[in-house]
Amino acid sequence: MRDTEAPLSGRRREAARNDAAILDAARSVFLEDPSAPVSAVAARANVGISALYRRYPSKEDLLRELARDGLARYTAELEAALADKGDPWTVYAGCLTRILDGGSQALAQRLAGTFTPTPDLSALARRAGALAGEVHRTAQRDKVLRDDVSPLDVVFLLEMLSAVTLPGPGGGHALRHRYLALLLQALRAPGAGPLPDGPDPSELAGRWSGRTGGSDRGNPAPPRPTAASR
Repeated sequence: MRDTEAPLSGRRREAARNDAAILDAARSVFLEDPSAPVSAVAARANVGISALYRRYPSKEDLLRELARDGLARYTAELEAALADKGDPWTVYAGCLTRILDGGSQALAQRLAGTFTPTPDLSALARRAGALAGEVHRTAQRDKVLRDDVSPLDVVFLLEMLSAVTLPGPGGGHALRHRYLALLLQALRAPGAGPLPDGPDPSELAGRWSGRTGGSDRGNPAPPRPTAASR
């Protein structure tokens, strides 16, 4: 009995490793370019294209799972910030730092409009949005975040920071942290001066409704989303 179970267990372990490698590679590839072909993901993950298609029959399936994984990671960071009773500014700044480093929130925005969201994915996005709003309002109630900044401002700012990349080891990690430090100084209350009008929430929602069509194995990838992800 053990002899028949061991190979199955080994195959499952290999499948789990391949899946993790595919998602990690896809996160990196599509954060750089959402229109990249799935062959670029397979090459980055060092797996065969057939292994990728066994797990994700189309690019849209892969994009959906990647968005789900990113939203789950993003939600976990927001929940951790809300549960942290430490110094309010340290909690808020730490939350933004982890979100930037993970790239989850920025990737979710960059994938907007490239696939058809499922009901469960839409529900997860709504939950993440509600949690992000609560983290934001908590920092403002604690008088550490300037009151003329909106949660949507932070979404776009993190997305811009995530776009900072360099060739070589680290991919610009240190530079992103430098610019995040500058950004945090600007966000901290009371602020050095008034701001112009901010973005309209409908502009962000429009990115998700502006789907241009998915791509399957041999079809061209969807174009990069219009607008502006750690």
